[in-house]
Amino acid sequence: MTMKAIVLNGYGAPHDVLRLTDVDEPLVADDGVLVDVQAASVNSADWHIIRADPALARLQFGLRRPNLGVPGCDFAGIVKAVGKDVTTVGAGDEVFGCSFMQGFGTFAERVSAPEHLVARKPANLTHAEAAAVPLAAMTALQGLRDHGRVEAGHHVLIVGASGGVGTFAVQIAKSLGAVVTAVCSTRNTELVRGLGADRTIDYTTEDFTHDAARYDLILQVSGAQSASACRRVLTATGTLVQISGDSDHRWIGPVPRVIGGRLLSAFGKRTVTSFTVRPNRTDLEHLTTLIASGVVTPVIDRTFPLSETAAAIDHVHAGHTRGKVVITV
Repeated sequence: MTMKAIVLNGYGAPHDVLRLTDVDEPLVADDGVLVDVQAASVNSADWHIIRADPALARLQFGLRRPNLGVPGCDFAGIVKAVGKDVTTVGAGDEVFGCSFMQGFGTFAERVSAPEHLVARKPANLTHAEAAAVPLAAMTALQGLRDHGRVEAGHHVLIVGASGGVGTFAVQIAKSLGAVVTAVCSTRNTELVRGLGADRTIDYTTEDFTHDAARYDLILQVSGAQSASACRRVLTATGTLVQISGDSDHRWIGPVPRVIGGRLLSAFGKRTVTSFTVRPNRTDLEHLTTLIASGVVTPVIDRTFPLSETAAAIDHVHAGHTRGKVVITV
């Protein structure tokens, strides 16, 4: 059986290397779930993979041509079939999930993903809203909880608070009892305050690295500020979590900034760390609980049809989205 999908034919600008075409429907593994995709969402990772930016990405996705076929990380939809070993969901269930670094393939009418990457969709969200959640919200959750070790009363600074990860980070940090300062542009201050930020810093007029306040945690979602500059506004035992891929280095991207941050951790009690998100069903279910209780709500900037996926990716890369961009299938 065939289906419509966005196929990646090479590295380059999305409009040049992506095309909507008919491909074979993915197979279902014994531990896999086949989903009729109702919506997917765009992440900055999609642009970096498609452009091979930084070029270091070619070592993982193919030196000359990308080997992942159909891109896309996030999805929401209806289960069409399951493998014989699957026990948590069944045909007809509404689900959402994330196949980042584990097959991708969500910019399509159907996607096959391992059971441990799929959970039942939050009942109070549409498919489009649910598709906006997985990668961005899990990145925010793992950055704050697992790597930042946020506790009630901690002062948290979120750099890039109005984007996909940032809008979830503001809400999740508040749910953990933190006092949140959000760094964003002028036009987004009301948005992040509405999400729960206690204070905002307008990066167009202020440099947060010279802020008078001190923070227990800085979550650097965007921007290219160095670790040494960020450390100036950490408490004596504070932590900087670097998840920003922003860099002018065409070949190696933010690697020097990350390595420099790790080296700084060897001096003093301040910690500088980075991580790659690990999608999993447990975190999806935890996010579902937060969403069901009204503590976390996805923010959607725009929606695009599947045929305009390239335009959607370009829109995200422009860097001024408020929340997430969603693809409807």
